[in-house]
Amino acid sequence: HGGEDPGATGPNRLREKDVVLAIAKELKALFAVDVGFQPIMVRSGDYYVSLKGRRDLARKHQADLFVSIHADAFTNPKAHGASVYALSTKGSTSAWATKLAAKENRSDEFGGTSSPSGNAYPDYVQGVLADLIQTGTVRDSLDAGKYVLKNIGGVARLHKKKVEQAGFMVLKSSVPSLLIETGFISNPKEARALSTRSYQQKIANAIYQGVLQYHSDSPPVGTLLAKNDGAIDRSYVITRGDTLSEIAARYNTSVRKIVRYNKTVSYTHLTLPTNREV
Repeated sequence: HGGEDPGATGPNRLREKDVVLAIAKELKALFAVDVGFQPIMVRSGDYYVSLKGRRDLARKHQADLFVSIHADAFTNPKAHGASVYALSTKGSTSAWATKLAAKENRSDEFGGTSSPSGNAYPDYVQGVLADLIQTGTVRDSLDAGKYVLKNIGGVARLHKKKVEQAGFMVLKSSVPSLLIETGFISNPKEARALSTRSYQQKIANAIYQGVLQYHSDSPPVGTLLAKNDGAIDRSYVITRGDTLSEIAARYNTSVRKIVRYNKTVSYTHLTLPTNREV
């Protein structure tokens, strides 16, 4: 979403494109201070990037994981819960996943680019699908999704308690990919939460922790995480208004551990416990 594509809308003209960009920026900030990660935004402002353009960007930067963040909507305002999705090459795992994929696959219509419909994919997509099957990307996506879903379940109600699958165009890549629905923007209660920075930070931190834990247990070959057996030291740049309790909560650790790791007081940055010791 972004630009001409506002995505779903909620109460008080809350727009999906604004909510998900805010969450994505919070997520980038979390990864930016970890030396083992290099976060790259698909978009950093209010403009549209085509579904193919998003996949191409992930491949261009040789990403180890692609994450697409959304906020769902339904005609019934009582619909609620967050979900995590991976690609399926053999049909959807539920009727809802089928409907959601169909809706998200139409994004290019709003963004001013063409998009294939139905199951008739062009040759280049068929080639990507074949590569997915050969390389096990779908399997890796499902594995990563389980970690993310577990952490999101700690801060939000879940729509589905397992990683769902469907034919999302944005996930048709040789890069392990996840589509995360952070909640229903059409649900007044969830919309209120999603509109606040504090909740956006909680959702971002849940995604961050899930990705961090997954890559700690299964570090990509040739990365710093693999070299250090999944453990890395982390640093946090202090900004005006920060408190130790807020930093500890954001990084899923404790004030006591942060103090222990910072025997020498610094007014510019903190050393955080390694991801294996949070």
